[in-house]
Amino acid sequence: MSLDKGTKEEITKKFQLHEKDTGSADVQIAILTERIAEVSEHLKLAPKDHGSRLALLKLVGQRRKLLDYLNSTDTKRYQSLIAKLNLRK
Repeated sequence: MSLDKGTKEEITKKFQLHEKDTGSADVQIAILTERIAEVSEHLKLAPKDHGSRLALLKLVGQRRKLLDYLNSTDTKRYQSLIAKLNLRK
């Protein structure tokens, strides 16, 4: 269920703030969004997989907390990030 190394590197390069940035809120939110999409697709094929459903809820909660943090610290970055990721608020 986890992302492979190449996908993570690609997402990191796309959303990093500077050359060595690997853990900013932007990067973390983008990686969580990709994982949420993967787990959602898995649950369409296996609707009785309750462990994955709980994991999905946990991932969504983590992303929500990071988005709230980013909104409170830098609203412009928050707005641009939700536009890039096509998230609704």
